[in-house]
Amino acid sequence: MPPMSAEERQREIVVAARRSGSVDVADLAATLGVAKETVRRDLRVLESHGLLRRTHGGAYPVESAGFETTLAFRTTMHVPEKRRIAAAAVEHLGEAETVFVDEGFTPQLIAEALPRDRPLTVVTASLAAAGALASAEEITVLLLGGRVRGGTLATVDHWTTKMLAGFVIDLAFIGANGISREHGLTTPDPAVSEVKAQAVRASRRRIFAGMHTKFGAVSFCRFAEVGDFETIITSTGVPASEAHRYSLRGPQVIRV
Repeated sequence: MPPMSAEERQREIVVAARRSGSVDVADLAATLGVAKETVRRDLRVLESHGLLRRTHGGAYPVESAGFETTLAFRTTMHVPEKRRIAAAAVEHLGEAETVFVDEGFTPQLIAEALPRDRPLTVVTASLAAAGALASAEEITVLLLGGRVRGGTLATVDHWTTKMLAGFVIDLAFIGANGISREHGLTTPDPAVSEVKAQAVRASRRRIFAGMHTKFGAVSFCRFAEVGDFETIITSTGVPASEAHRYSLRGPQVIRV
């Protein structure tokens, strides 16, 4: 069997990363039958094309217009870190009486962590977040209507954005597929981007909560700028120096 071309090898690497959530240089070298330096070169190429982000010893996939992980998959990745981020996010609730909770697994964990002993109105497009809060006596849940996306179990399209446009919300907890200083907050699907952008517009205060893996990643649709947020809450995988660069755009950056 002839050796794989660089393009074939790189395609295999992307498929493997998307299937398992990350790839390891040593494992790839063994699987593909090439030197580790060849794999590292492939990863550099794939990173330059915006398909993967390199880490120490490997890489993970960037979500794009053509690829997005499902909610079911996200519930298996980095769960302890996401719980820490969610707990820290809820500490910034302040006096908010109305809250928007975005779609995604970290926002779902934020919903689960919200206090149950004070009146709150929670607006969300996420069926999972709505389900997590539906039985809480002090919490009123407003589920935004619209088309349900199967992968994320959240509503989108004009029904969703029109309903959201009618609210003034005290605090929005927002997620994203990517956040970068240059391109702001991005997500792969234009329909999701519209909902997120409307939530940002409708809210007086905005908090971004997301893993370090989101930083520097750029997806297809921009819906907000870094400076639109009062606080960014992430994991310690974001270096302090990088967190400082983001804070120069306006938000307080908290690493937990």
